[in-house]
Amino acid sequence: MRRRDFLTLLGGAAAAWPAVARAQQAAMPVIGFLASASEHGSRGFVAAFRNGLAESGYVEGRDVQVEYRWADNQYDRLSALAAELVRRAVWVIVASGGPAAPIAAKAATSTIPIVFTATSDPVRLGLVASLNRPGGNVTGTGAFTVELDAKRLEVLRELIPNVGLIGALVNPNRPDAEAQSQLVQKAAHTVGQQVLVLMAGSEREIDSAFAALVQQQIGALLVGADPFFSSRREQVVALAARHAVPAVYMNRDFVVAGGLASYGTTIADGYRQAGIYAAQILKGAKPADLPVMQPTKFELAINLKTAKALGLDVPPTLLARADEVIE
Repeated sequence: MRRRDFLTLLGGAAAAWPAVARAQQAAMPVIGFLASASEHGSRGFVAAFRNGLAESGYVEGRDVQVEYRWADNQYDRLSALAAELVRRAVWVIVASGGPAAPIAAKAATSTIPIVFTATSDPVRLGLVASLNRPGGNVTGTGAFTVELDAKRLEVLRELIPNVGLIGALVNPNRPDAEAQSQLVQKAAHTVGQQVLVLMAGSEREIDSAFAALVQQQIGALLVGADPFFSSRREQVVALAARHAVPAVYMNRDFVVAGGLASYGTTIADGYRQAGIYAAQILKGAKPADLPVMQPTKFELAINLKTAKALGLDVPPTLLARADEVIE
C-alpha cells in the first residue's frame, strides 16, 4: 500500500471514530434526574437511587447515562429544568424532592415516563389517577411525609405534656403548603392544642421564624416535612438548641445532627425503588402499569443527650416505642 493511500485510510478511520463514539453514546439510555433540592444535600438519596438501578442491571456510566438537574431549593426553577430534560429527549425522568419536581415534570411532558420519589398523596396532587393503576406517564414512590405531621405533633405533646403554644414550621414554596398547614391545625384542634404556623422558605426566613417563635413564647416546634428544611438541617437544629426549643422533625437525620426527636419513613428506600422502577421502564414497562409504592416502615428516633440539655425527661413509654435512641 502506498504511503498516501495509508494516510488517507488512517485519516478516514480517525474521522470515523468520533462518529462511532457518538453512535455508542446515543444508544445508551439516558435518565433525567430532576431534583428540587441541592446536589450536596442529596448524596445519600442519589446513592440509594443508583443502588436501585444497579440491582436491576444498570450501572451509571456503563449501562445508562444520568443527566442531573438541581433546583437548589428554588422551586421556581424546576419548570425550566424539566423543559431542558424534555429537549434532551431523556428516556425517563426521575423527579425527586417532594411534590414540586414531579408536578413540573408532568407539566413539561405527557409522553416521557416520569418516576417520582417520596411524594405525599400523588392522587390529590393530580399526578396519578390511583395508586394501584396510575394511568398516564407517571408513577413512583409515595411517602407519608405531610400526613405524619399529626403523629409528630403527638410525639411532641408526649415529650412536653403541658406545652402551651406549639409552632409549626412550613415552607410556603411547597405546592401543598396550604394543605400541610391545614392538616397540622386540624390535628391540633382534635386534641385541643394551640398551634401557630410559621412560614419559612429561605435561610433568612428560618432565622425570622425562630425570632418570632421566641417573641410569641412558643414552647415547642414541629418542623414540617419538606426537602428545603432537610437541606437546612444544621441551621434549624442549631437555632432550636440556641433558643432551647424542643422540636420534632421528619426523619432521623435531624436527630443524628442533634435534634430532639423525629418520626417518619426511610426516604432513601423510596429513592432505591425509584431506581428499580426507572430500570423497569428502560426494559419496556409502562408507568401506567406500575403501582405507586407506599412505605410500610416508620421510625421514631430520640436524642437523649438533647433531651437532657433541654431539661426534659423522656417518658419510658415513648422510649420503649423508639426505634433508635441516641445517648
